[in-house]
Amino acid sequence: MEYYFKAPSDVAERLVVVLDPMLATGNSAVAAIARLKGRGVADLRFVCLLAAPEGIATLRAAHPDVPIWTAAIDDRLNDHGYIVPGLGDAGDRMYGTK
Repeated sequence: MEYYFKAPSDVAERLVVVLDPMLATGNSAVAAIARLKGRGVADLRFVCLLAAPEGIATLRAAHPDVPIWTAAIDDRLNDHGYIVPGLGDAGDRMYGTK
């Protein structure tokens, strides 16, 4: 579900770096990059702190032209789509929802 999208009118002419704390399933990253490409952006990078192999595979399959930069790759995703061993849910950590 898209909540908000706002980009400068000349976004297609810029280098765009998509930042996300964690790349778990890869679905959000794929959607964000598709939205930017829809606005004409061609020079993209994806940066995260922690990634799961499944998320990397999903992002690479959908957008093989976008480099992925991460600090670490953990073992896998669990049945709930969380990175294992991981850091916990980024949203919960940022907003104290759990």
